[in-house]
Amino acid sequence: MSKKRPLVAMAVLIVLLVTLLAPIFPMSSASAAENKNLIFDEANLLSEQDRNELNALANQYSAERQTDLIIYTTNNEEQKSDELLTEEFYDNRAPGYDKPHGNTVMLTLDMYNRDVYAAGFYKGEEYVDNSRVDKITAKIAPDLSDGNYRMAFEKFLNLSYEYLDLKPGVNPDNILFKTWFQLAASLAIGGIVVGVMTYRSGGRVTVNRATYEDSENSHVIDRQDRYIRTTVTKTKIEKNNNNGGGGGGGGTTAGGHSHSGSSRSF
Repeated sequence: MSKKRPLVAMAVLIVLLVTLLAPIFPMSSASAAENKNLIFDEANLLSEQDRNELNALANQYSAERQTDLIIYTTNNEEQKSDELLTEEFYDNRAPGYDKPHGNTVMLTLDMYNRDVYAAGFYKGEEYVDNSRVDKITAKIAPDLSDGNYRMAFEKFLNLSYEYLDLKPGVNPDNILFKTWFQLAASLAIGGIVVGVMTYRSGGRVTVNRATYEDSENSHVIDRQDRYIRTTVTKTKIEKNNNNGGGGGGGGTTAGGHSHSGSSRSF
């Protein structure tokens, strides 16, 4: 009996340690989902390393926002529209963070027509609506045109991750939501407060211009305005050469799943 007591005590100690350390070292949902495939590079645009790194980032962001972030590239041999390619992918492969046909934000790259289409389903449609997916395609189109696919896909993941954390209907490009602006504003406010405190701590200044001025003998002796010339400058207004322009809008898949959407050529 005495031999069993040390074993029982050790077992109890291990249970207590696990219980106490669990909040400190939690198993993240990203780790649990790290083997989930979210990058479907059927057009072979990425190296194996790029694919693996993007997939890891997509899994991390998907877990934190509880929305699958998917990238799908295709050579589109059947020459379908980019919207139809996206809708068929969603209907047939049933992505979703915690269930089939669930929360999803998806990027489809059609290499045959050189079109890109971004769409959001369910939570993705609510938070990454037509306006926001249009911003996404506009921001990644230049990289796609230059063949910088890895950079474009990473931007898509970062922008989707950002938009999924912003209240629907809010303009994500508003300067008030930029981290650098918030930091600068905080530093400015802090500087003003410190300046006011420093100014007040130095005592009140009672000397001014009138202290040493002889008002009876000081006056303006002459005033003169002389016209020289008028100068007119012209500024050329550059045309907005957007990559293909945004369009498409949302829709509903054949399976009845509503989505936001934006299509753009690159």
